Amino acid sequence: MSSLAGKTIIMSGGSRGIGEAIALRAARDGANVTLIAKTAEPHPKLPGTIHTAAAAIEEAGGQALPIVGDIRDDASVEAAVARTVERFGGIDIVVNNASAIDLTPTEAISMKRYDLMQDINARGSFLLAKSAIPHLRAAENAHVLTLSPPISLDPKWFAMGHLAYSIAKYSMSLVTVGLAAELASDGIAANSLWPRTTIDTAAVRNVISAEMANRSRTPEIMADAAHAILTKPSREVTGNFFIDDVVLAGEGVTDFAKYRLCEKEEDLQLDFWVEPA
Repeated sequence: MSSLAGKTIIMSGGSRGIGEAIALRAARDGANVTLIAKTAEPHPKLPGTIHTAAAAIEEAGGQALPIVGDIRDDASVEAAVARTVERFGGIDIVVNNASAIDLTPTEAISMKRYDLMQDINARGSFLLAKSAIPHLRAAENAHVLTLSPPISLDPKWFAMGHLAYSIAKYSMSLVTVGLAAELASDGIAANSLWPRTTIDTAAVRNVISAEMANRSRTPEIMADAAHAILTKPSREVTGNFFIDDVVLAGEGVTDFAKYRLCEKEEDLQLDFWVEPA
């Protein structure tokens, strides 16, 4: 299978950035995409809303179901799953895209911010996947794709001073490990995808720095890698921690220049938890 035509995706977040890029790539195939996000009104520092993303999905050739909801709330997520099934007849793919980031060191971070990252990143990913499992079992080629890193216990990643964020992202990765094992007999794939380099998103520009964003790749590399994963047979590809450019190299891509914002590959900024190629 090389197309997502007619497939139904339910995604957390997706108003902008990587999530929106993944949705648009699927929409070009003719996929149906439900977005669950809180951004209904324009934000002064964050471009795009759930409604502008839905319009872009429809313009790209897909069908969109924008649902203003909170990925932390059980009833909100369960209602979104039910509305998706009612509108499109089922669910083929779950994309755990929503994520909060705060790089404050342990001593200084508030527990409110810690809880927010845990609730969105870890609990939200678990909840959306959990709620969709009965419908994924009925799908022909079911996938759960979580945007989270490979788990490394190398102390250098913990010496960087963002333990709370690391715990939240690794918790998302544990969702992949657990679902892959638990759902293997059902033929439901569970994988994670992470970028080799930083990606030019609002989060990078606002939380880290505009300078780092300029040393990043575009969200389209993650979209193309996600598409390659989600079109593979679910019984053959599960339990993996994929890196975007490795996925695309496996698809025959040899030139990544179109994805980068800086002039040279060596100027790119590696993302957290990723070693040089």
